[in-house]
Amino acid sequence: MTIQIGYITFDADDAAALAGFYADLLGKTVDPDANRHFATVGARAGDAPALMFIQVPDKNPGKNVVHLDLASPNRQQQVERAIGLGAKHVGDFDEFGQQWTTLADPEGNLFDIGAA
Repeated sequence: MTIQIGYITFDADDAAALAGFYADLLGKTVDPDANRHFATVGARAGDAPALMFIQVPDKNPGKNVVHLDLASPNRQQQVERAIGLGAKHVGDFDEFGQQWTTLADPEGNLFDIGAA
């Protein structure tokens, strides 16, 4: 028996809006029937893993312990694009031979963009 990642799930205040941010960031579209309670990106296209967004009344406070690490050969350009889409710059890091930028999405979830 094998197991695979089906979704990476985000708790959200507005599932459709947060899905729209990540769809724009990744150059994808939000799957049909998205609403403020539930939305997916990539599920209909068969992406694995797809992204799922679920409205929850009480998100965990503090730093999220699971986050996306995105990679691009044009890291700084993608950081600027993410900020233009509504992300907030948290910090730039150069550790362990790796360089990356940590950002927060419009609802405060952290994600990184590193060099590919």
